[in-house]
Formats: sequence, C-alpha cells, structure tokens
Amino acid sequence: MPTRADQTIGTRARAPVSIHSAPLVLPVCAPPVEDGSVLVRGDRVLKVGPRTKIEAAYPDLTPVRWPGMIVPGLVDAHLRLDRTAFPPVFAHGVTAVGGVAADLDAASTLGEAGLGGVTYLETRCEDEARWEADGRDRLITAIGEVDHPGIIGIAAHSPDPVVMEDLAVLSRTFGLRLHVDLGRHPVGFLDEVGVLGPGCHVAISGPLDEADRKLLRIRGTAVAISSPFAADGLLDGENVIAFGTRIGGDPLAAARMLDRDPGLARLLVEAVTLGGARALGLAEGAGRLGCLGPGSRADFAVFAVKADERTAYTALLHEGPGRCVATVIGGRPHWRLDETQGVEARRLA
Repeated sequence: MPTRADQTIGTRARAPVSIHSAPLVLPVCAPPVEDGSVLVRGDRVLKVGPRTKIEAAYPDLTPVRWPGMIVPGLVDAHLRLDRTAFPPVFAHGVTAVGGVAADLDAASTLGEAGLGGVTYLETRCEDEARWEADGRDRLITAIGEVDHPGIIGIAAHSPDPVVMEDLAVLSRTFGLRLHVDLGRHPVGFLDEVGVLGPGCHVAISGPLDEADRKLLRIRGTAVAISSPFAADGLLDGENVIAFGTRIGGDPLAAARMLDRDPGLARLLVEAVTLGGARALGLAEGAGRLGCLGPGSRADFAVFAVKADERTAYTALLHEGPGRCVATVIGGRPHWRLDETQGVEARRLA
C-alpha cells in the first residue's frame, strides 16, 4: 500500500514496552530465572532474563513488581462453554482453553471473556441422512458466523462413521482442528475414519490400554486428562498430555493429584502449560502459548509461591493451586486479586 506524501516509511508508533519482574520466572521452555523479568512489547514477549540486566536496559520504564513467581498462562484443554455459567478460570491462572460449544451463543463466550485458545463447535448429527440434508451446511455456516476473532475447530461427536469421516475431511479442507471425547468413540474407530492426527486432541476420563496409547502416540494426537483415573500409563513422558477440567476447575490442582512419584512435578507442570498449548496446536511459531520466550504471546500468571531454581516445578505444583494473584493476557493485566478484599477478586479488562 502506498504511503501518504507526509508519511515516512517505518514511522508508525511501536507498541508500548513493559517489564514484569518477580523473585522467580519459570519460562517452562527454558531454565527458571531467579530474580527475573519478562520484557513485553504489545502482546509479545521480547525477552526473559535477569531482572537487573533487563531493567538496566530500560531505565525509563517503571517495572511491575510481582510477588512469588511468573509462569506461562495455564491451558484448560477441555472445557464445556456455557454462557449462563462461565467459570472463573482467570482466578486459576488459565489464559487459554479448548472450549466446546453446543451453539453459536456459547461459542462467543471465549472472545467476550478475552481468553485465547480454540472454540470447538460441537457436531452431534445422528446419521448420514440428516448430515447430507442440512447438517453439513449448518456447520459450515456456523463456522463463518461465530462472533469472535479466535480460532475455530470442530468437536466431532457424531455416532455415525460416515459423518465422522466427513468431519475429518472438512477439518483438513478448512484448516480446522478436531477435538473428540473418547467417552463417545473408541480410539480404533477414530483412526479408521481418519480423525486422529496432529491436528486433533482427545479428552479422556478413563484409562487407555497400551495399544490405544501407542496408536495416539503414532498419530501425534495429544491426550487431555480430565479425571485422575485416566492418567494410568500416561505419565511416562511418551504421549503428549494436557489437562481438561470440563467445568472450568483448576488444572494445576488436577495435576497435583497425580504427583505420586519423585520427578513427576516438571512433567505435570509442563502438561498444564506447554502440553495444553500442543493439544490446541498453539505451541509453535510467533504468538505461541505454553511458554515464555522471545516471540511467545505475553500470556502469563503470577502465583504467590516462594521457590528457587531447584524447587520451582515442585513448589508451583504443590503450593500454586488457589494462590494465583494475577493473570496477564496479551501483555495486559486481565485479572488481579483484590488485596483489600482478601479472597475477593476483580476483573481488569
């Protein structure tokens, strides 16, 4: 686009820069930083590093000093969307979700709440005849009419194999992600109709056998654990795992319930951050979620937890639930604990 006569190339104002500092920064994709800072421009992270170096490089800025630790925003990879009772996910440090919407009204709630992630439009068409009559057209129309600018996917919940196969084709044609609740379909069935793959993640509430876990692994399909009973065989680091609360609970508290063996803390913290981002296809590229590093989206949570580099993951997992004091989405404080009201909280945006 040509510039105006009085407009010089490269003179557009840059997004504002801010510094967020804390006794500990846990990037997840890099080692913890004691007395660290997150440098933010607009909605992106520019740098994560020692507070003294970052603050010295920007002496004119007044840093935001947070207590405890700064961590990537948590990801709830399986949440039923309901306009009438949207859960207080920000108070848990959640900044992105995999939201399943039964209708267009519910589908707009993520955008209105300011959350990131993917909105999955649920499709339950009972049989091929209804799907051919109007089901396919209604879904395609709905994809174009969702009232928010976020990412759209398909929650494929039809009992008909022909419909499920067509949904897989539609997802590839339109570049949409798929989400399936394994309480509705066996893993082998999903593989036969072409649903499984890196563009899909599944939610489970019961254990999987080794054959199913291996098939999901081979297909590159992430698993969202929505019940402690579903974790058997999934905590060895082989499968990509995330956590889904279904009702908007605390993913970190759900992960803490599974910390039964030494050495699991890091894997479980990664599951509620980077694992959730991987499940939603948002862990790579500019604006990625689930970690804090140059180019990632400036989504993070602050927990009033004391820790050092050695104890960071264990302290967050065991002491973090219920102790989130702020969530920042796209570089802007979105929710913060109101210290004057104790446990009462307020929305900032």
